[in-house]
Amino acid sequence: MHFSKRVQSKGEREDGTGEMKNWGNRPWTVEFRATPRAMPAEVDFAVVGGGFTGLAAAAWLKRLAPEKSVALFEAEQFGAGASGHTGGVALTESAAGDLSGLGDVLGGYQEILKELKVDGEVSLPGAYELGRAEPLENSPIRWKDSGDLCAVKEVPGGTINPGKVVSGLARAAELAGAMLFEECGVEGAKFSGQVELQTKSGVVRAGKVLFATNAFALEMTGLQGRAGTALTLAVATQPLTDEQLREIGLAERKPFYTVDLPYLWGRLLAGNQVIFGCGLVFLQDWRELRTLDIEQGEAAELFAQLERRVHGLHPALKEVEITHRWGGPICITWEWKPVFERHPESEHAIVLGAYSGHGVAQSVYLSCWAAEALLGRRDLPNWN
Repeated sequence: MHFSKRVQSKGEREDGTGEMKNWGNRPWTVEFRATPRAMPAEVDFAVVGGGFTGLAAAAWLKRLAPEKSVALFEAEQFGAGASGHTGGVALTESAAGDLSGLGDVLGGYQEILKELKVDGEVSLPGAYELGRAEPLENSPIRWKDSGDLCAVKEVPGGTINPGKVVSGLARAAELAGAMLFEECGVEGAKFSGQVELQTKSGVVRAGKVLFATNAFALEMTGLQGRAGTALTLAVATQPLTDEQLREIGLAERKPFYTVDLPYLWGRLLAGNQVIFGCGLVFLQDWRELRTLDIEQGEAAELFAQLERRVHGLHPALKEVEITHRWGGPICITWEWKPVFERHPESEHAIVLGAYSGHGVAQSVYLSCWAAEALLGRRDLPNWN
């Protein structure tokens, strides 16, 4: 075996840092930075990726096996990828629907955050599925968007504050004793006996590894050809009055998403701003995320389309100001199922990710399952 080849992307400098990406101004922040520490030569468990999945797994591993050494490696800063740029809508099923043995995602998610003492501003009042036919009798939402767009069904769901969840999970992992390394990406892996990870700061040997890089490093995780990377887009409005929220049907503060096309999803923030999202910028290579600028090209055109849609949904939205525009990476499998399986080159490594847009709660819920599997206490599902 050999270290996976690292391909330099267009626009990337020779030092590997690349040009500054511009994914926009998300309406939350991550307020945690890892304590600097020396790099270990060897650990019992390594976690690659510092988003919801990786941070929760690291914290759960130390909770279940405090005597074991756990190190987490994040290429940038915590929340720099999908977890810090999601819209924060939590749903119970996968993008492919319910999966055998999946269990109670939302209930499990709440229990995990409670156990780890993470305050993520979780609110689960339910969510509305929107459609252009057969509306609920008392649908509060009645918009104009390629026809009459109304609530057609209510399902379990709700919202979180992504910045607070990332910060809380990182804090929980560090307090539990996990070694956290930011700006320390894993650039390659060698699978023979122990897994050797080639990090920015040197080689680390690990007994077992969880790869939680999601839309990044598809070659290293064995997802190339099975999944694709895109950037999903969202905007946030200025704060609305309570009267405006009643007029547009969001007084119940329930998130929403359409079940037909053209797609649209959204939610409220604590300060009465409304998030609306739609549109994907598909990438030929995940490395394009490093230099993608939402103010240029296809992304800029899709944002203009989205803002026109928002202003046209209801008279009460016609003049609202858009205060935030941002994008976040998303990893989509061809069958829309999350990837949760052994690495194709090693029984000592697990790959978890590709939630296809349903990762807010599933990422944390499944990461704790992955931690238990790494410890030999639970079997993996057979979804793939």
